[in-house]
Amino acid sequence: MTKRRNKGADKKERTGMTAKTSDSKGSAEREMIRELAELLNETGLSEIEIEKSGLRIRVARQLAISNVAAPVAAAPAAAPASAGTPAAAPAADANDPAKHPGAVKSPMVGTAYRAPEPGAPVFIEIGKRVAAGDTLLIIEAMKTMNQIPAPKAGTVTAILFENGQPVEFGEPLVIIE
Repeated sequence: MTKRRNKGADKKERTGMTAKTSDSKGSAEREMIRELAELLNETGLSEIEIEKSGLRIRVARQLAISNVAAPVAAAPAAAPASAGTPAAAPAADANDPAKHPGAVKSPMVGTAYRAPEPGAPVFIEIGKRVAAGDTLLIIEAMKTMNQIPAPKAGTVTAILFENGQPVEFGEPLVIIE
């Protein structure tokens, strides 16, 4: 006569999990998800993924196309808002850098840096002439420093990011004319 065992009981024996440990893990996972969601809000990123001890958690939010351009316009619009309605025109122009033919857009999500290391001279300044292939900035992604080259020769007319700022894929970073 063979005994049949509950498959769930077998799994619990193999993994050492009981209802109590399962609940505490679930609570820890929920807390990690909350922390990741809070990090998304703080950094303005659209998604974040983490893998730890074989557990992979991905937290993402969907953004409308108009919301993607909003962070670019938010900083310039905040200061002149007290000036009245004439300030609305420059805020609308803040959306145009993405459509500029000389816009250099971020090829990845990461953190943008203007210099190769802290305290070193920056790669570019407004008004500087660059040749095609010159390094404009570095984007750190997954602990790797990625040099972003100039796609064409010209003069840097705008730098659209702050040193150490998180950047999204496709976000305009520099304008070369």
